[in-house]
Amino acid sequence: MSKARQLADNGAAISNRNLIINGAMNVAQRSTSVSGLGADANAYQTVDRWRFLTNGTAGRYTLSQATDAPSGFGFSTKIDVTTADTSIAAGEYFFFRQLLEGQDLQQLNKGTSDAKKITVSFFVKGNANATYLVELEDADNGRLNSQTFNVTTSWTKIVKTFTADTTGALDNDNANSFNLGFWLHAGSTFTSGTHAAGWLSNATTGNRVPSSITSIFDSTDREFYITGIQMEIGEHATPFEHKTFGKDLVESRRYYTTHEFSGQEFVNIEANTATHKFCGFPLPGNMRTTPSVTLPSGMTGGAVSGLTGTVSAVTVTSTQENRCAFRVTMSEATGTARAVHHCDTFDADVATMDAEL
Repeated sequence: MSKARQLADNGAAISNRNLIINGAMNVAQRSTSVSGLGADANAYQTVDRWRFLTNGTAGRYTLSQATDAPSGFGFSTKIDVTTADTSIAAGEYFFFRQLLEGQDLQQLNKGTSDAKKITVSFFVKGNANATYLVELEDADNGRLNSQTFNVTTSWTKIVKTFTADTTGALDNDNANSFNLGFWLHAGSTFTSGTHAAGWLSNATTGNRVPSSITSIFDSTDREFYITGIQMEIGEHATPFEHKTFGKDLVESRRYYTTHEFSGQEFVNIEANTATHKFCGFPLPGNMRTTPSVTLPSGMTGGAVSGLTGTVSAVTVTSTQENRCAFRVTMSEATGTARAVHHCDTFDADVATMDAEL
């Protein structure tokens, strides 16, 4: 079937059909490699927009943005197990997922008689054969739909089509409504029931994962690679929608971004008798919501050009979706009111802004 025919059958646009951000694993603002992971966690670690969740397991792994990728891709996400866990407690799990806003998914028509099928496609590889689980989760209405997939030692494209769900509309806002996840390890709390195809209530936790899935923590030899993740409307998988690095970065920065201070950071003086001075910077476009801001340690102790004393504290005073302002407290109250000076002490310090779901 031609690409044009696939798109027509899906009722999808030629562009902007992939509902996933950073599916090619191009952007990794936080880090390109983190080791020693696996303790109870629910965090974004390396590649943007992919959150990794673990609970109860003694297994440990290294997570990285790898250059081992199928033809046409530059990167994949790699999970490399470093500590095995062959005694699986009931409540253990390890999975990763992308959380999506309801306002970006209204075209699914979920919860109506016109609800659309969803097709998920991706490329995977392992060090050995394995069986894992890909899951759609309607977070607004507590509903799940999942299917197993097989991994081999070669790059393989997986395609899974999910039935339309006429139950439960998605909220039309910027909160989390829907998730695409991949299960790699699960205890009996999640596997003790009967796993069934189609949309189900998540009330029976034991039906969530089939007991047949592989535990990635069964050996320190285990590796798992994934890239080219695409979720689209319809029952056919179209070729992966490659985006430029710039577009992936812009979309990722809606949820997480950084600001590296320069050696000429400008500071405004409120009044010549005040120790409080002010500084700020714009954010790249509008973030999803008002972000939480983390300023780096080590911003104190330096000088501001033309002022006596040193920086004794730096605190965030105001944050919106598109800008951040903070107070620079000096050890001495000097300077001319409403004058602007530059501060060299912040050079190369990095602040982070987090508006993740």
